[in-house]
Amino acid sequence: MASDSNSQPGAERRQPFFADWPLPPYTFVPGHAPHPIRDPAGHSFGTEPEPASPLTADNWPHSRPYLRGFDLFNAGFYWEAHETWEGAWIACGRRGTTADFLKGLIKLAAAGVKLREQNRTGAHRHVRRARELFSHVRANANDSPEFLGLSFDQLERAATALETAPSELPPTAPPTPLLPFTVVPIRT
Repeated sequence: MASDSNSQPGAERRQPFFADWPLPPYTFVPGHAPHPIRDPAGHSFGTEPEPASPLTADNWPHSRPYLRGFDLFNAGFYWEAHETWEGAWIACGRRGTTADFLKGLIKLAAAGVKLREQNRTGAHRHVRRARELFSHVRANANDSPEFLGLSFDQLERAATALETAPSELPPTAPPTPLLPFTVVPIRT
């Protein structure tokens, strides 16, 4: 279940899952900074992402890529969170309930990127698709209130916050988180 103490507006920002895994020096926004992977000046150029394994109800609390995505997302590194969760999505085979859940997280991160690009229409499209995916996952999970440690109510709050976030955001470093709370899975 997600932590309400860390998910309410105005709550203090939580410590990252991986304090030993520093955040990038900037968040990538297309057209505003070097591409992190393809450009030799990019913050992740020449590095390989940590390999992800397929997520399950038992192993997600130990998945560094899955949890790292939350560190990045909560700090405002939406492109980087998208890329991290995409690796987990690919490891899940891109199909099925878990893959759809990860795709929903990817869509929320993509909405953050679109807001940094000042593309509110694109952001709303990604939020709408994330909601559809989470609804599908919830139905396939027998209407459970949570999945892989996250409450669907918390995900709905995140989607609403992204829909109502200001569109006048600085595109790069230091990133400004768009949500006034953190999205945090709770280890069981």
